[in-house]
Amino acid sequence: MSGAPVKAVFFDVDFTLIYPGPTFQGEGYAQFCARHQIDVDPLRFAGAVLAASAILNDAQDHIYTADIFVRYTRRIIEEMGGAGERLDAAAREIYEEWAACQHFFLYDDVTPALRELAVRQIKVGLISNSHRSLVSFQQHFELHGLIAAALSSSEHGFLKPHPSIFESALKLLGVSPAESVMVGDSLPHDVEGARRVGMRGILVQRSPQAKPVVPPGVPVIRDLSELPALL
Repeated sequence: MSGAPVKAVFFDVDFTLIYPGPTFQGEGYAQFCARHQIDVDPLRFAGAVLAASAILNDAQDHIYTADIFVRYTRRIIEEMGGAGERLDAAAREIYEEWAACQHFFLYDDVTPALRELAVRQIKVGLISNSHRSLVSFQQHFELHGLIAAALSSSEHGFLKPHPSIFESALKLLGVSPAESVMVGDSLPHDVEGARRVGMRGILVQRSPQAKPVVPPGVPVIRDLSELPALL
């Protein structure tokens, strides 16, 4: 990547460093819903997630509230065929459980990539739109010593791509936008949000089937092992 030497790399967390296990797949949703006497079709889960994604993308003020994610989860349940007065209760339980690290797995390429950045003396930060404790995240996945600073939208008050969350993260690491790179799986939230404050962005697209349309100058990687060569 052209520009100033990279002194810091910031990572999104969900679907960039970790991915959900069965609890947050179709069958897991069905089990959550069954506890609230709601019937859903697990086979409709993938389409339901796609249909609900507009709720997160359309949050124009980017202020963090739990209600945004509860509405998003409720929409998934509805798209899976769920109905009834217990919809909000089921959605809120799923939202709250999303914060628990034991339901997630670390991608195999994460720890080697972070260690390579440490060898290069490049600072690493986390910027996450979730309400998960990033201290607990680092402890659970044994990443202490590899992360210099972390900021969640629930703590900060604004969601990516709001510029203030990127600006606050930069201050935590004491680096300028021109010296920093944001790595994430969302083009609008991670990459474009970072680019608007002067950072560089790298899109992580782990699915080989996906063919993202990206602006000129934005690298796309399938695996974090590709990251060091871009810095």
